[in-house]
Amino acid sequence: MLMFQYLEELHALLTGSCSRFILVPLSSPRGPAPRPRLSRRNRSVLFEINAPKCVGCLACVRVCPAEAVAVDGAAVSIVDEVCIRCGLCVPACPHGAIDTVGDLAAATALAARGTAVLILTVEAAAHFYPHAPEQVINACYQAGFRAVHHGVLGDELVAEEYVKLWADPEWGTLVRSTCPVIVETIRHEYPELVPYLAPVKTPIAAEAQYLKQMYGPDVPLVYAGVCLTDGVEDVDAAITFEELERLLLARDVTVSEQPAFFERIPEERRRHLSTAGGMPLPVLQEEHQASRRFRKLRGMGGLGALARAAVEEVDLGFVDILPCEGCLDHPLLGPPEELYWRRQVVVESEPKRSALPVLEPDHGLDVSRGFAFVRNGKRPPADAVEQVIETIGRTPAGTPWDCGACGYGTCAAFAAALLNGRATYRQCAPYQERRLAAAEREAAVDALTGLATYRVLQERLAQEIARSERSGDPFAVMFVDLDHFKRLNDGYGHARGNQVLQAVGRELHEAVRSTDIAARFGGDEFVVILVRTNAAGGLRVAEAVRRAVEGVGPNLGFAPGEVTASLGVAGYEPARKGQDILDAADRALYRAKAGGGNAVA
Repeated sequence: MLMFQYLEELHALLTGSCSRFILVPLSSPRGPAPRPRLSRRNRSVLFEINAPKCVGCLACVRVCPAEAVAVDGAAVSIVDEVCIRCGLCVPACPHGAIDTVGDLAAATALAARGTAVLILTVEAAAHFYPHAPEQVINACYQAGFRAVHHGVLGDELVAEEYVKLWADPEWGTLVRSTCPVIVETIRHEYPELVPYLAPVKTPIAAEAQYLKQMYGPDVPLVYAGVCLTDGVEDVDAAITFEELERLLLARDVTVSEQPAFFERIPEERRRHLSTAGGMPLPVLQEEHQASRRFRKLRGMGGLGALARAAVEEVDLGFVDILPCEGCLDHPLLGPPEELYWRRQVVVESEPKRSALPVLEPDHGLDVSRGFAFVRNGKRPPADAVEQVIETIGRTPAGTPWDCGACGYGTCAAFAAALLNGRATYRQCAPYQERRLAAAEREAAVDALTGLATYRVLQERLAQEIARSERSGDPFAVMFVDLDHFKRLNDGYGHARGNQVLQAVGRELHEAVRSTDIAARFGGDEFVVILVRTNAAGGLRVAEAVRRAVEGVGPNLGFAPGEVTASLGVAGYEPARKGQDILDAADRALYRAKAGGGNAVA
């Protein structure tokens, strides 16, 4: 019945007949509605782009699993509503341009009041090393915190709930929900898995609930750790370990000056039932690695396969999935190659496991929860997505590139992000390659005449000189200049002048071989390189070109003789090194013009 209700709600969401659902297990009815609290997004730590440091390299885009990095021209930003706070972007940025920003001001003010309780997660032992955990805790007390807890009580509460679920053989598939990164990814990207999430709060949310029962409902709570979305609705401020260091400095507290023993009786640090993250130790000991009732997955790459199995109604048992190897593997704690060192530090700092329960036996807390579907907005129209893919270009086989260089798995996903204003063509490698090829073509071809540009002419002339000196073969250069072109331009207008230039360009293109090159030198001047042709051969070609240009005028409606050209020809002799062949052709051109034009010299 419970699964049927879940699937009905999922169908309603996906078909657009509802806007939002809260899924609540029928076996755990909700209590009275909680009193409203002021919504403040910064109770969770934000990831922000440091604009002065950001160079737009887009490394963060390529590693973000939530597609939460938006690119608008040269500006890069993180969409807070989509960010799942996995932290992968921080070490991926080679320029240190991503900041983690918690509510340090609020946390400092609460510590100064002397009434706040600090939840300092066990990973602090690795962050503050080589300072002893006792020194860190003493420093937190000296800074003004009323009590310092370690997340152990929340782990115990969650482990109790999982033991109850484990005893029920009817659930089929159950996905671990202790990690907020996994939960948020499922809610945003894999709604078909929402009904299978274990209906249990995260350990920090459970701990916050327990502490409010212990100290009173109005006790202010500050969270310091790396699971930066954990219990966001239940704490009054969330900060990173780096920000806790700054808080201690602001309160004139130095960790290294603290005694290496507890100055106050510490709050409960022992575990009885749980392991770090809230998994019950008996379950982990009971199920072997190949168990069909227990599957361990690490990394978010497995969510797609889980979603497919859920759609096909394949029972997977209990799925222990985390985005990494636990909180000690979080990117904010340091490089992955130091993981086992951090584990060793934390293991050595933890007290021995308690033989008896560490929770009050009659605590009466309900740490079950439901999960809301998230609507990510309207999908872009299919034809708009297709148009973006066409703009990018396709592979030689006619399929989308889907190379993933942009940070999105497919061209369709990139197109949707672009249409939603979250991406730019600058991220697309195939598109940029097409633009580069087009720019190179534009730089090589004169837009008006279709002939080569001056830059290409220079490169080709240098190549021909080198080739001629190696092989001993001559080549000729022909300089072409339209006679009285300024007068024609002034008398008939620039549009008609452009028609003449285009027609002359076509005649030159047809007059030369594929091995030769005709280029626009500038304005109404052209240069032709005739490969393996001596000066006498160049004069013959020049005379044919002169006659062809003379015939352009009447074809365009001009009077005979209004469109003519003067041509100068020079031959390059390999034996005469150092000669300026272009200058020689230019001097010949001026001799042709000196005779009245429409001539070859």
